[in-house]
This record gives sequence, C-alpha cells and structure tokens, in this order.
Amino acid sequence: MHITISMDFLVALTEFSFLQYALLAGLLASVGCGVMGTYVVVKRIAFIAGGVAHSVLGGMGAAIYYGYDPHLGALLAAIASALLIGWVRLNWRAQEDTLIGALWAIGMAIGILFISRTPGYQSDLMSYLFGNILLVPKESLWFMVSLDAVLLLMVAAYHRQFLAIVFDEEFSSLRGIPVTFFYLLLLVLIAVTVVLLIQVVGLILVLALLTLPAAIAGHYVHSLGRMMLLATLIGSFVSTTGLALSYEPDLPAGPVIILLAGGLYVLSAIFRRRHE
Repeated sequence: MHITISMDFLVALTEFSFLQYALLAGLLASVGCGVMGTYVVVKRIAFIAGGVAHSVLGGMGAAIYYGYDPHLGALLAAIASALLIGWVRLNWRAQEDTLIGALWAIGMAIGILFISRTPGYQSDLMSYLFGNILLVPKESLWFMVSLDAVLLLMVAAYHRQFLAIVFDEEFSSLRGIPVTFFYLLLLVLIAVTVVLLIQVVGLILVLALLTLPAAIAGHYVHSLGRMMLLATLIGSFVSTTGLALSYEPDLPAGPVIILLAGGLYVLSAIFRRRHE
C-alpha cells in the first residue's frame, strides 16, 4: 500500500506543476524553520513566535481589503508585531505573557473583520488559517526564495551575535554587544520565517513547523550549526513525506505534515528518554 501511494505520488509529481510547486514550497519553508526554529527552541521564545504568527492575520486582512498582496501585508504585520512584542518583553517583562496574548487575539480579530468585509474572500479564510500548499503559485516561490536568502545572509553575517544573545544576554551586554538591537533583529527574522511558513501550513499550524524539527534535532546534536542543518533536513523530510501521504487519500497537506512532525517528536522524545 505504501509503495503504491509513493509511486502514484511520484508519477503525479512528474505530470502536475502544482505538485512540483508544493514540493518546492515545502523545501524552501524547511530552510527557514530549520535555521530560525533552532533559535526559537534554544532561546525558548515559542510563545513570542506564536504571538507574531497569529497577529499576522491582521496585516493579511487589511492588505486584502485595500487591494494589496496579502503576503506583503503579512510581512509588514509580522515585522511590526515582532518589534512591538520585543519592546514589550524588554520594557514590560512582568506583563509580557498577558500583552503578547492580547496582541495574538487582536491581530486575529482584526484580520477576520477585514476579510469578512471583503467581497469574495470569506471562503479563503480557512486557507489563510490552515494553509494550502497545493495552491502555492510560482510567484510565491520566488517570494519564498527571497525570504530564505535574507534569512541566510543575516544569520551568516550576525551568527556570533545571535549566539551570544541566545545563551546569555547579560554577558553579551557586558562584552559591548548591542543586545536590544540584535534581539529585535532576531525577532524580525523569526517574523520573516513565520510568513515563509504560512505558505505551507497556515497561521494556526505555523508554530509547530517552526519548533518541532528543531526540537527533534536538539535531541541528538548540541552544536547550534549542526542543529540548524539537522532541523532543515527533518523539516524537508516531514514536508515531502506529509505531502506524499496526503495525496492519495486527498487530505489537507498542512495538517498531515504537522501530525507527522508531531509523531516524530514524540517518538524521538521516548527514544531519547529510554537511552539516557
């Protein structure tokens, strides 16, 4: 049965461009989730990443309402919310969780209101929330390539500063590293990654794909660079395999990808616990 499903998917992959685009979208998204997801997991800022992800819907809804590309709206909203959440964390740490939760809810509410007032777009709300990798157009692939390039260039340029901030902000400050600037820059790059992953799994599931491959990689390697590489490979595996598994029974690919990633994480955690 598994061989038949794989062969059907491989044959379809050679015939249909939308499947090829979906596969490429999954691979491109895996680069972002592998690299930036590692910082999120090690720094333990998944809740902040979740706040950014869910506030993005406000930007998408506003862009749709005013006739702009929703992904541009998502990118601007993600960056704005990342800077706002970062400022909140740095200045109002005692109320951080409450304020991030409020931004999370407000962003979702604004997006839904804008989309509800846009004729013809109500039916697209589910695809924004849960994603539809099979509908990724060729133009979005170039958008994803551009975002990946920005992420990789910034990480290559400032990896040492990010490394210092992730592990010890106070020591980094004593060494003269501008902690506030690089912390906010890191959050902005995570926001860019969120927009990248929206193409594949949507807003609701984005946090899982951002954290699970990196969390699995963290079970086996401790070097940040190796963790990024392994997380990227794991992300590529789950996105490709999830797409293949969802094809034959005609299931939504995004949730299948996340279930596969979640299952691998649980198995990895059990395996690691038994061999400690």
